Amino acid sequence: MKIGALIRLALIALLLALVLRPEWFTWAFAPFAPPGGPVIYTRASLLSLALSHLGLVALASTASTLIAVTLAVLVTRPAGAAFRPLSRTITNIGQTFPPVAVLALAVPALGFGAGPTLVALFLYGLLPIFENAMTGLSTLPPATMEAARGIGLSRWQRLVRVELPLAMPVILTGIRLSVVISLGTATIGSTVAARTLGEIIIAGLLTNNTAFVLQGGLIVGLFAVLIYDALVQLETYLSWRLGARRARG
Repeated sequence: MKIGALIRLALIALLLALVLRPEWFTWAFAPFAPPGGPVIYTRASLLSLALSHLGLVALASTASTLIAVTLAVLVTRPAGAAFRPLSRTITNIGQTFPPVAVLALAVPALGFGAGPTLVALFLYGLLPIFENAMTGLSTLPPATMEAARGIGLSRWQRLVRVELPLAMPVILTGIRLSVVISLGTATIGSTVAARTLGEIIIAGLLTNNTAFVLQGGLIVGLFAVLIYDALVQLETYLSWRLGARRARG
């Protein structure tokens, strides 16, 4: 087995142990807990917090992907090219306003809980996906596109069967960046009562308990590393398939 695969399995095992059996790591976090204070966060199930955290990221990232890729498709058509500056302005909104500011603006309208967090993650995740999707769709091989027209494919068929598959590795790079950003950003959702792993970190900051901060930060970091790695593997596989298809063609 390759070293990379062994490291991957070790990180997965560590993450599962941290989430399912956090008490096993009392010895590691104890030096960072205040004297007489708790070492392991027990106010809520770490598994439920992790699942809620991932659910928010998945939902927001899916919405960001659908909107960003749709906009990219529209502005890379001849009829939609004039709307490219407007689309860039829209997708830049999330990067212009810090997530904390978006939360503050969303709470009066949506109340406390998951709603404001989803809005912040959705807006924050648009730009990387949009820019990569637009790049991927704008830099397709001219010979391939000409061949697709030559065999009589309609515009919709070219988009679905040629353009999106060819651009998918580049689009996935944007999705990967967006998801990793969202994984870290979602922690601030706990400031508005959303159930995320940020609850552990915030509890540690409020009680001056570094053990809680390290515990929450380590779990979020492991999720980010493993999901990033999984998406890189997917991009590599799709690029390999694309290369193999070109070689056969």
